[in-house]
Amino acid sequence: MGTIKNRKTVFQDLGIRSFEDTWELQTRYFEKIIAQKKSGDEFTENHLFFVEHPHVFTLGKNGSEENLLVPLDELDRIDASYFPINRGGDITYHGPGQIVVYPVLDLENFEPDLSIYLRSMEEAVIETLKSYGIESSRYEGFTGVWLEPDTERARKICAIGIKTSRWVSMHGLAFNINTDLDYFKYIVPCGIDDKGVTSLQKELGHQVDMEEVKKILLKNFEMIFGMEFLQESKAANQY
Repeated sequence: MGTIKNRKTVFQDLGIRSFEDTWELQTRYFEKIIAQKKSGDEFTENHLFFVEHPHVFTLGKNGSEENLLVPLDELDRIDASYFPINRGGDITYHGPGQIVVYPVLDLENFEPDLSIYLRSMEEAVIETLKSYGIESSRYEGFTGVWLEPDTERARKICAIGIKTSRWVSMHGLAFNINTDLDYFKYIVPCGIDDKGVTSLQKELGHQVDMEEVKKILLKNFEMIFGMEFLQESKAANQY
């Protein structure tokens, strides 16, 4: 008999919240799940957060600060902040009109394979874009979700960067919906200087209902990962 997998997941939409506060929240649950695993707890927790951040640039541990094209002392002028952080990948931007998804999961409750995990997150976005009549796909050699990869018009609509330890994940994806794309001019996005960046709003030619996108994206996470979402009140009793 195989080990019973706990795919019950607590979902929270945090609304608009600072990157720093959300990073601390993720870290708290990340460390809690690792502690559960170390203690031999049979049922470890899973959490999924949706959030929008105020303007912020984050640099992954393998990235180069040279890819931030605005001097640090000028960040106040553009109402932005900057954090070197502990995920993989290079530099990226988060801001209003972008859905940031942070799965803090015990991947052994799902599929303990980082490639499958990354492809599953990409698939959730790809399926969401299909709901809006937009064909997207992966781009060999890169993470994230792209439109018209392998063409001169290749452009990225979703970036992904994660950290894992003992098969516990944190950080996640950033999906451009009604995002101010001008902020990407202040960085070399993900360290890639010859590809464009886009948003759902830009592709459709009109502003998009964020709440509608969230509902579709959440449904796709549920389907692709096999998650069973818990209400917070129920979760308090089960965890």
